[in-house]
Amino acid sequence: MQLVSVNVGRPRPVAYRDGMVSTGIYKEPVAGPVWVRRLNLEGDGQADLTVHGGEYKAVYAYPFEHYAFWSRALGRNDLDHGQFGENLTVEGLIEDAVYIGDVFRVGEALLQVSQPRSPCFKLGIRMGDDGFVPRFTAENRTGFYLRVLEEGRIAAGDAIERIEQANDSINVRDAFRLRHGSGGTRAEYEYAAQVDALAPSWRAAFEKRLAGMP
Repeated sequence: MQLVSVNVGRPRPVAYRDGMVSTGIYKEPVAGPVWVRRLNLEGDGQADLTVHGGEYKAVYAYPFEHYAFWSRALGRNDLDHGQFGENLTVEGLIEDAVYIGDVFRVGEALLQVSQPRSPCFKLGIRMGDDGFVPRFTAENRTGFYLRVLEEGRIAAGDAIERIEQANDSINVRDAFRLRHGSGGTRAEYEYAAQVDALAPSWRAAFEKRLAGMP
């Protein structure tokens, strides 16, 4: 497992429909080491802190392997690292093999998987395609967010080591399916809702789903 690229970007205004919105989704690769702080990376920022950033969305990772899929599916050869708004482009960490609560050492930093990524309309802006968000959701190639347990410097090329495999947990792909898909069983939601390392907003969403089930 390896860190392929570190990507950062400050919020900036972009045209959207008949107006302007501020977004930090435009990330660019960084050469050399970057400090990972408790709530974000040095040189990075989020525009709307009500839905982005914070302890459980401090760092966003996206699998490098998905780039080839999207290039084929979209017929594009212009997808560079950071294209999906990720801070870390990672190799060897596919969603069905990464569990909520897994802890990874990346460079000097210690990071814990906290939740899948739920895409918003700004991903469509970044891709130049308003229809991309539902497609991204349907493919369940979401990447995942990480909490920062220990701050430190990271750099492209760093090895990624799984320090702790989460027990009594669910993988990222299943967590996303349960929240954004259909057909989950009551037992699955009960199990997901008790995963301690899962972000509180996701646990609350599963508990709400349970409350509405017979």
